[in-house]
Amino acid sequence: MHRLRMSFVVVAGLFFIRADIRGQTPAEGAPAKLKSMPKGADPRLEVATVKRSDPNDKNETFAFRGRHLVIKEEPVEVLLMVGFGVQKGQIVGAPDWVKSELYDVDGVPDVEGEPDLLQSRSMIQKLLVERFGLKLHHEQQEMPVYALTVTKHGEKMVASDGHTNTSVDNDVAESDGHRTVRIKSGSTEDLALFLKFFLDRPVVDQTGLKGRYDLKLTWTFDDSRAPTDGTAPPGIFTAIQEQLGLKLEPEKAPADVLVIDQVERPGAN
Repeated sequence: MHRLRMSFVVVAGLFFIRADIRGQTPAEGAPAKLKSMPKGADPRLEVATVKRSDPNDKNETFAFRGRHLVIKEEPVEVLLMVGFGVQKGQIVGAPDWVKSELYDVDGVPDVEGEPDLLQSRSMIQKLLVERFGLKLHHEQQEMPVYALTVTKHGEKMVASDGHTNTSVDNDVAESDGHRTVRIKSGSTEDLALFLKFFLDRPVVDQTGLKGRYDLKLTWTFDDSRAPTDGTAPPGIFTAIQEQLGLKLEPEKAPADVLVIDQVERPGAN
């Protein structure tokens, strides 16, 4: 079984992934965990190279390894998604190359220590402004979302015995076309934000639940690789109902969008 370790830090209601979001994991022999950056620090990438990806290099990566930002084979659209905590549908007005052209970024911030979510996002936002000439504004637009609610039979989640904090630990394993996600000490709002990485629209928490839970969710995401003997788990929508006692319902609701006023291809390093 392929196991992907993804640690999500929850700050201001947003996730930042401290592992490669495409399934890569930090190389063996990576340095030990650094001390955190000072909370008041507002870092930028002091040393950063930005270049078009080598088309022969099939090693998609987006990770902070300690304080070192490593991005490979990613479009600017993904930088926007991570930097601003949005989905593709929440980015409007961007030229086509933002979605299709792939870039590598290698950078180190100007402040010692490992950045938290807000600091990580701030660095990516500054990189987009300084190297890609990004200018944007925010608007509220009605768009398709999934409402996360409790089924009529009630939620089935196990209450966490941990205390409330800003760190939500997650483990994701993939095998034979199915994916298993474990979330420890997470709220339903955390779950809603986490699910956006696997769905095609934002998820809005309408459960009304205020507790923290230890969650396990297993679903089939690739039928072509799943067992055909009836042992394959259901799709994500059915799995959420059967395993968590929750459900996702499509609806339209106002959501924050990024309106891209200007973005340019980066110049020479």
